[in-house]
Amino acid sequence: MRLKSVAITVISMGLAQAITIGIVPKVTAQNIVFPLPNLQTSPLKVNDSENEIVTGWVYLDGKPLFQVTSTKENLPNRLDIIQNSLAKIQTNYLRNPKTELDVSIKTVNGSKEININGQYLVTLSEQDMRAQNFNTDSFEKEIQGLLEQRFQTAKQERQPSFLVRQGIISLATGAGIIFISWGICYLRGRSKENQPHPVNAIATTTQPITSELHQKQHQNSQEVKRRLFQFAQVGIWGSGGYFILGLLPYTRWLQIAIPAVAQIPLRLGIVGLLTYVGVRFSYVLIDRFTSALIKSSSLLTPETAERLQLRASTVSGVTKSIVTIVWTGVGTIVALTAVGINVIPLLAGASLVGVAVSLAAQSLIKDAINGFLIVLEDQYALGDVIAVGNVGGLVENMNLRITQLRDAEGRLITIPNSEIKVVANLSSRWSRADLSIPIAYEEDIDQALAVIKKVAFDMKQDPAWKYRIVDNPEVLGVDHFGDRGLMVRVWIKTQPLKQWDVAREFRRRLKIALDIGGIKIPVAQQTIWLHDAPLSKDHGENKPERSLHMENKQ
Repeated sequence: MRLKSVAITVISMGLAQAITIGIVPKVTAQNIVFPLPNLQTSPLKVNDSENEIVTGWVYLDGKPLFQVTSTKENLPNRLDIIQNSLAKIQTNYLRNPKTELDVSIKTVNGSKEININGQYLVTLSEQDMRAQNFNTDSFEKEIQGLLEQRFQTAKQERQPSFLVRQGIISLATGAGIIFISWGICYLRGRSKENQPHPVNAIATTTQPITSELHQKQHQNSQEVKRRLFQFAQVGIWGSGGYFILGLLPYTRWLQIAIPAVAQIPLRLGIVGLLTYVGVRFSYVLIDRFTSALIKSSSLLTPETAERLQLRASTVSGVTKSIVTIVWTGVGTIVALTAVGINVIPLLAGASLVGVAVSLAAQSLIKDAINGFLIVLEDQYALGDVIAVGNVGGLVENMNLRITQLRDAEGRLITIPNSEIKVVANLSSRWSRADLSIPIAYEEDIDQALAVIKKVAFDMKQDPAWKYRIVDNPEVLGVDHFGDRGLMVRVWIKTQPLKQWDVAREFRRRLKIALDIGGIKIPVAQQTIWLHDAPLSKDHGENKPERSLHMENKQ
């Protein structure tokens, strides 16, 4: 519906334009002359002096006619004077269709004074003449022939037959723009329908980290396609509209005015869009490389493969941060260059500012260096459980500056990398469930050890747990004599982050097995003794006194 309404609007405007062109009298149409912006052919440079000689074009009906030269400060004023004179001459010439064009050129002190139909146009100096692409010997004939040809063309382009033909071309161009835009929208919609959902496209056996990378890769690729689609649509409508503006002499001046007015915003917009697309496309490549690296880990041992996945995910996040900074820096430099600013002095000044900032931000530099070493040495990665000083938790986010942990209470703890001196990684490559099991002193310790060993090895053979337990459990024996009884120590080597699940399940099974075997787990008890004692002689009475005695008992 939206495209249909746009199409109807464009066609209606084109028909209205064609009808208006056909019924407007010739004399009225010829009097319409639009001012043209002053454009310089030489690029803007910040370090240029105001006395530098630059060139600029003189336009007739939006088409370049000839060039003039002057200082940067005086060129706009000179161009305005010439354009106003040319507009008056053109208006007088087009007002009377029977008027013949008379171009006269006189030589005054080495300069060429040009008059058209007795009206003064411009005086071209030797420097102006050198700026033209004409032959020096036949300059007068060439400039005279050019002016006569262009004025005749201006008169022909205002004839009703020409205007109607150009109106038809405008309608056809508008229809072509609508058709191409609709075709792109249709193809994009079909590609979305035929593309499988990223979650369904991933096998159920895929590791969670691989699934997350596939999802991020899909999101980034879709973002790149969406921005490129928008850029294509803007390019189609913009180029088509720009072409339509050049078909008629009344609107051709807009071809110069629009780029002149929107030159800097357009350049900045293009640079910003390309920078954004470059960042997203880099994300896609990083995710694809990371996914390929993780898929290649299937030939490795389970411990190495799991660790490679965690590390690849960490390196992917850090690399994306670096790529974003690089693209942003390059985009900023290109944007400054696009608006005509000389970036070489700025870069030199930025280096000095960088030295000053580095002295004032030494902690940030320390954070970045320590963060780089953490990633390089694989001290920990995303998804690891670490302990740093008095805090610990799951590594939820990390970059070159900070590390963020999520503790058991759900608090997000942010630690600068420079503050990480000693770190305990509880999930690097493999983990261990370290259990101390109390057995009462009066129980048969050999029977208790046999029960504990049987429960541990049965759990290792259980299909639901054998992939989490990477090695045979170790029942180390009686570790020490404790207040609660004999302390039996058990080690169970597990996959990273699985030690707590394995320990909880092992305790549950062991409690059931000990109850069946009649083996008691000692519990700390408290015994209270109440007895009467005689009062001391100081009270003068022989009345008993009640005393309280407590005794801890296993």
